[in-house]
Amino acid sequence: MIFLTKNLLYIIVLLIPITIISFFLKETNFNMEENNQQSVDNKQEVTINKNNEETNLELEEYIIGVVAGEMPALFEEEALKAQAIASRTYAISYLKNHPSLKTTTDNQVYLSKEEMQNKWQDKYSEYYQKISNAVNGTKNLIMYYQNEPIKAYYYSMSNGYTESSINVFNDETAYLNIIPSPWDEDNENTITIPKEEFCQKLSISCNQITISNISKDESNRVSEITINNKIFTGIEIRQLLSLRSTDFTIKINNDIEITTKGYGHGVGMSQYGANAMAKEGYTYEEILKYYYQNIEIDSI
Repeated sequence: MIFLTKNLLYIIVLLIPITIISFFLKETNFNMEENNQQSVDNKQEVTINKNNEETNLELEEYIIGVVAGEMPALFEEEALKAQAIASRTYAISYLKNHPSLKTTTDNQVYLSKEEMQNKWQDKYSEYYQKISNAVNGTKNLIMYYQNEPIKAYYYSMSNGYTESSINVFNDETAYLNIIPSPWDEDNENTITIPKEEFCQKLSISCNQITISNISKDESNRVSEITINNKIFTGIEIRQLLSLRSTDFTIKINNDIEITTKGYGHGVGMSQYGANAMAKEGYTYEEILKYYYQNIEIDSI
């Protein structure tokens, strides 16, 4: 009886550490599973509206598609990183007051993987990896001004200056002002429009075309212009005639010849300017802090 009791005690003593170890292993696995689940749950998602259908996407996947749609994949890595942060910031800021993002120029152009493949063909793998690296290298980073995500407007190329957000969007922001952008100032483009088409689009008489009272802002973009005694804003002329920018000159010959400088609204970051800066050795942070003044870059 004593022998059996001693053996039983011996077995119990052996089993106690095993039981304790097993308990802690189960507890560790449970905590790991819980943490992994929290990691999945904490993934930032955005809602996109593509062809009038809404879809939820993981934020970084969406940003890859936007960078692919908004900036040439041939651009420098630091420019692509700057674009990734600008696009991520734009999305986060916009979704604070809207349910979803359109996948067109109304918000940001977004390309699916299939659309990227169609666009890049045999360069797909190379370009997708390059853009993915830029996005993953800036994961979760956005721009803030006074602890709020900024309105991260951007456009193709400037006329040598950026434009103020108050002049374009009637939205006064301390970080979107007129500043020099000399990296992309030499980009004139000239188009010719038949007189009848010009007059029709502006709803003016074609008997005699007179242009007067051209006023420009500090960025050399047209703020107002009078054509046949009808006053237009530069933005109206750009929209009505589908011009590349509001920095334009009009010549009246047998047809109408219009020369523009820059491409886009001019507010925020010039993409071609960012690429030229990257070629000169500027980092994505330096690029962004140049075009968006007095901002901070931090995680969401």
